[in-house]
Amino acid sequence: MLAELRLENYAVIDNVVIEFASGLNLLTGETGAGKSILIDALGLLLGEKASSDVIRTGAERAVVAAVFESDGAAARFIEEILETNGLDAENGSLILRREIAPGGKGRVFINNQPATVAVLKQIAPHLAVIHAQNESVVNFDAAARQELLDAYAGIELKDVSAAFARWKQIRGRIAELEQDEQDRMRILDLWNFQCREIEEARLRAGEDEQLEAEKRVLANAEKIYGAAINAFDLLYEGDASTSSSLRAAQKHLAELARYEPKFQEALAALESARISVEDVGATLRDYAGGIEASPERLAEIEERLALLDRLKRKYGPTLEQTISFGRDIRSKISEMENKDQVLLELRANLAMAAEEYRKAARSISRKRLEAGRKLERLVETEINDLAMRASFRIAVEENEAEEHWTSSGINQVIYRITTNVGEAMRPLEQIASGGELSRVMLALKASVEAGTNPAGKKKSAAAQRTLVFDEIDSGIGGRAADAVGKKLKALAKGNQVLCVTHLPQIATFADHHYLIEKRETGGRAKTTVRQITGDERTEEVARMLSGAKLTETSRRHAEQMIKANG
Repeated sequence: MLAELRLENYAVIDNVVIEFASGLNLLTGETGAGKSILIDALGLLLGEKASSDVIRTGAERAVVAAVFESDGAAARFIEEILETNGLDAENGSLILRREIAPGGKGRVFINNQPATVAVLKQIAPHLAVIHAQNESVVNFDAAARQELLDAYAGIELKDVSAAFARWKQIRGRIAELEQDEQDRMRILDLWNFQCREIEEARLRAGEDEQLEAEKRVLANAEKIYGAAINAFDLLYEGDASTSSSLRAAQKHLAELARYEPKFQEALAALESARISVEDVGATLRDYAGGIEASPERLAEIEERLALLDRLKRKYGPTLEQTISFGRDIRSKISEMENKDQVLLELRANLAMAAEEYRKAARSISRKRLEAGRKLERLVETEINDLAMRASFRIAVEENEAEEHWTSSGINQVIYRITTNVGEAMRPLEQIASGGELSRVMLALKASVEAGTNPAGKKKSAAAQRTLVFDEIDSGIGGRAADAVGKKLKALAKGNQVLCVTHLPQIATFADHHYLIEKRETGGRAKTTVRQITGDERTEEVARMLSGAKLTETSRRHAEQMIKANG
């Protein structure tokens, strides 16, 4: 659920904070007041493309932020996405912020942590979906139509997607082996050269790190030897060494302990300290003795490191990845040299992979066919509840030809409708009337978002999102508008619904009513948003009924409508 939306220096808005609630949230205001600006801003938080044109004149940047509250399945999905992208999740809350700077540049923050637009796009489906008139159908391509049916049917694509990936991978390996002989020989020569270059280097994992450590010692041999010997002299060698001082102190302390037994413990501690100092001294002496300033070995190491760096740049970037690359190339060479036998095995594997894919795709196809028959009846009922006389059908076409295989199956989903008796059914995206189009999209969403799936299970509240309708009531009025208002109200029982509307009939169904106003202040236009109740709400509905000039009749009519639809 969208709990809060904040805009700073966005278009004609300097600073606005709106707190939304569950149920039906309606936004009204005069034409040009900036109602759709709020929806566009919300779209930015769902990963839509940003433009510096939205920055308020004179401001350095525009900021859009929102707080979403979620639980259940949606919260788990979001937490997984955040964790995958190295971001921390909050308990049930998600704070999104997007800053737009000149030149289209900007920054994204999720829970106050730097993020990317790509992450916003990943979590967007679990937060909200925006439906604007015409835009919904412009984006209502084959994939979107299928996704809508799958959402209703509760279809998981994991198995068919994995089967498709395996089949595609095997087919690609076969294509590599079957390419033209000239190309095959050219690639084989390249692979042999790469494999020989890596194998002749006799690489060992971690070798570069060991050589770098040895290089540091050899390059600074004189300094290291001096430091070790000086430390050894101070600790162990010389008359004034630490060891000599400790031995002298031990003699005096032993004499003292003869008369005062309490110093026996101190004497033992001093002995332990002397032994530790002499051990360190011996270690330093042995280390210094093993240091050799060998220019020849240093040159040898530098030459070896240069070779390793060159190989890592070509095949790495790490030495381990270079070694792995060599193994992979050797395997490919073996396949290429034993092409006929390998092809036989690959074709057998391809046949099995293809059968696995067909099995998974046919299973999903059957579910789509069953769900399509049930969903089309639901949608047709919903459409006719919206003051239309329409017939609606969902065609789930199958095409098992391999060139049509996809990671989502073998189907093409087509929605067909006729809104006039006696007329032929046409694809939904070809409907001409904006008002009819709006109502059909609302019916579809009402059926999928708030309906039951083919198994008869009611969708859980945790699976719901914020549904946003931007002027989806455009082109309708009268009885149709009243029907749309009732449908939005029903949809809002299981979802949070935000709707921008021009129609008083719909505005009266609001659980929460927000007024968008644009005024001129200090020679500049400024848009504000505030929640209205009571008399203010009655005045706004009356304005929507009668225009700028309010009458007692329009006020009474507005009051009656609010009371009837509240």
